Amino acid sequence: MSEVRLLAEIRTEFGKGGARRTRRAGKIPAVLYGHGTDPRHLSLPARDFSHALKGGANTVLTLQFPDGDELALPKSVVRHPLRDYVEHVDLLLIRRGEKVTVDVPVLITGEAASGTLVLTDANTLSVEVEAMSIPENLVVDIEGAPAGTQFLAGDVTLPAGATLVTDPEALVVAVQSAPTAEEVEAETEQAEADAGVVRDEKTETEG
Repeated sequence: MSEVRLLAEIRTEFGKGGARRTRRAGKIPAVLYGHGTDPRHLSLPARDFSHALKGGANTVLTLQFPDGDELALPKSVVRHPLRDYVEHVDLLLIRRGEKVTVDVPVLITGEAASGTLVLTDANTLSVEVEAMSIPENLVVDIEGAPAGTQFLAGDVTLPAGATLVTDPEALVVAVQSAPTAEEVEAETEQAEADAGVVRDEKTETEG
């Protein structure tokens, strides 16, 4: 997992007004906590932080303070629902060599057998791993998998030293038989028939 250096400033203004002024200055309000320390209110450069997130949600940040650097992991990133900019960040203080629990994206590779349909049930898996060795993704290879094949969390290969936190029996990917053209047509006709019944019942009720 990549590591990014960011200049961190201690934030002295709080509340909605202070947060708005921080964002107008091109920075993001953030809180750093962990290891039994008091939470520290920070501001981070918005552009640099957004660029850091392109490396993945589990990117380790090296926060540069006047009195030394600290390592942190984004735990909660709040985005504006309409404008899609980062409004606030919660950061977890970490140490080199310690293990953290993170959600790692699942990457599906390969193609299942012909005539099948691939259904993804889990997009991430929770693992405990050394903070500086967080994988970018966990690969599930479905190449040639026949219909009826299931890939469970416990089947996914983890990097050395990582431990699965997700239930090993949790379904990740299922390979099913693809419906035939006749089955699709029958389902469509049935759906249209059901919709017609609903419309007729509604008309009778209104009448």
